Amino acid sequence: MAAKIVGGCLCGAVRYESAVDAVMQASCYCRDCQRSTGGAFAPVVLVPKEAFKLTKGQLKHYEVTADSGNKVSRGFCADCGSPITSVLSGMPFTAIKVGSLDDPNQFRPTASIFVASAPAWAPHFAGVRTFPRNPG
Repeated sequence: MAAKIVGGCLCGAVRYESAVDAVMQASCYCRDCQRSTGGAFAPVVLVPKEAFKLTKGQLKHYEVTADSGNKVSRGFCADCGSPITSVLSGMPFTAIKVGSLDDPNQFRPTASIFVASAPAWAPHFAGVRTFPRNPG
């Protein structure tokens, strides 16, 4: 991702940016991501935690314990409910939900994770590294 990463929620109450390129771009097929997105997977771009900056508004968070034992805090707009981020306690990254990017065409998936949880009808990306669970 060569351009600055910018985006926000559906209603415009939350805006963010990252001047740092994505460390990884992936599709996560874990059941928590399926439930939180309402789809087969969550496409995300990962940036270092310190690179993610809110430029407008605040996120509300919902925290769960992942299969790994790490805490996952999902950030969303309290007004419109748009999912924006996921932050894992055991990792130094913020996962930004691709649907919240101003330019979702910046997404270039390099990996698919938790594919063991993917439903049979889920689309998959050809040519990316595939992991049955979390590669970390």
